[in-house]
Amino acid sequence: MTSAKVIRSYLVIAGLYTLSASLIWGVNTLFLLDAGLKIFEVFIANSIFTAAMVLFEIPTGVLADTSGRRISFLLSVLILAFATIGYVAVAWLNGGLLWFGVMSVFLGLGFTFYSGAVEAWLVDALSATDYSGTLETVFARGGLITGGAMLVGTISGGFLGDLSLAAPFILRAVLLIALFVFAYISMHDIGYQSRSLKLHLIPAEIQRVAKDSITYGWNNRSLRLIIVVGFIQGSFFAWAWYAWQPYFLDLLGREAVWVAGIIAALIALAMMAGNSIVEYLTSFCGRRTTILLWTTAVFSIAMIGVGVTNSFWLAVALFLVAMAAIGVSQPIKQAIIHGLIPSEQRATIVSFDSMVASGGGVLGQSSLGYLAQMRSFGSGYISGGVFTGLIIPVWLLLRRQNDPSDYFAGQRAGQDSPCAAQGLPSVSSVDAKPMSNLAVNK
Repeated sequence: MTSAKVIRSYLVIAGLYTLSASLIWGVNTLFLLDAGLKIFEVFIANSIFTAAMVLFEIPTGVLADTSGRRISFLLSVLILAFATIGYVAVAWLNGGLLWFGVMSVFLGLGFTFYSGAVEAWLVDALSATDYSGTLETVFARGGLITGGAMLVGTISGGFLGDLSLAAPFILRAVLLIALFVFAYISMHDIGYQSRSLKLHLIPAEIQRVAKDSITYGWNNRSLRLIIVVGFIQGSFFAWAWYAWQPYFLDLLGREAVWVAGIIAALIALAMMAGNSIVEYLTSFCGRRTTILLWTTAVFSIAMIGVGVTNSFWLAVALFLVAMAAIGVSQPIKQAIIHGLIPSEQRATIVSFDSMVASGGGVLGQSSLGYLAQMRSFGSGYISGGVFTGLIIPVWLLLRRQNDPSDYFAGQRAGQDSPCAAQGLPSVSSVDAKPMSNLAVNK
């Protein structure tokens, strides 16, 4: 199998997965409110989903690092299809918060089987097929594909939601089954040797994964700083993603579900725009942390603005600016992480990072959900924007680590950088370590 085939399979899998998921992204909160939940109960249900992700990250990481990334992904798709139909059934039967919580647990389980597994599969397969490019290029292309899938999914979900809020959920389950068939045929573990996992060995494997997460993740100062960033981001972003639906419709003064679908599509376009300029920005800056510092500042300021303004149009515009910043920063952050992780622990560390971020999401959704019910959505966005500003000093600490993975290919000390001409830190301002293509095995 060639690198080109690996990348094509990855892009199709990422695109179909995002398409199925994004069908409900513009209507999920509205669906739960329509099912009879109060706004605080909506965020409790979402917190249960996030808490399930925290609970299952390590056990599912064991499966991905033993039985293989492929089986982990296939289980993810099947469980998500079941839980999605379960959501519709609970709403139809007026099951209330308890049963939505039960289905949220299954949704969390499904997503943890996905998190880390596909990225680890991609990176190991590219390494095994002697890929000569850079990871951020592939991740950025993946971001463009998933952004396009989000665009189609969110618009479709919005207009389907105008007919029936359950319709996007049903279509999502159908697409997940189709994705299962495609992945079963095209996705195979390459560059990674799977091994059998016996039931009585699971506790020992969980202990091993937990130990690896500490040894290769938390005890690595650079990775620890990135994990802290994930916690801070997760504390706010999970709430912000679900809160904009009722907040923006309230600012608009209309209960138009299709508007939520259009906004979700614009969010997809904004993130695609961010993904599309990643390669351009890398030609201006020698270090990845330079870009991460600027995007973090833009995100925080924009989110504070979303909470301050009473204008629907301005709030939407600022939210889109923040999403574009996320579109730029995400592939950069992914590239740094994978440059620091040994191949054998790749899925484990990525899952550990997701677990910590999800832990932040549990706290953020419950606390900001309560704040939104007691005061206003605007207060939540202002608080979250200020809180995410704390990421800036963390990036500065990471910058001081001077890791090879902080540098783009070909950057060396003393080399002139266009960043300096634009008032940005130059690569020559530190003792740079040479780096060819991003290392996937260290």
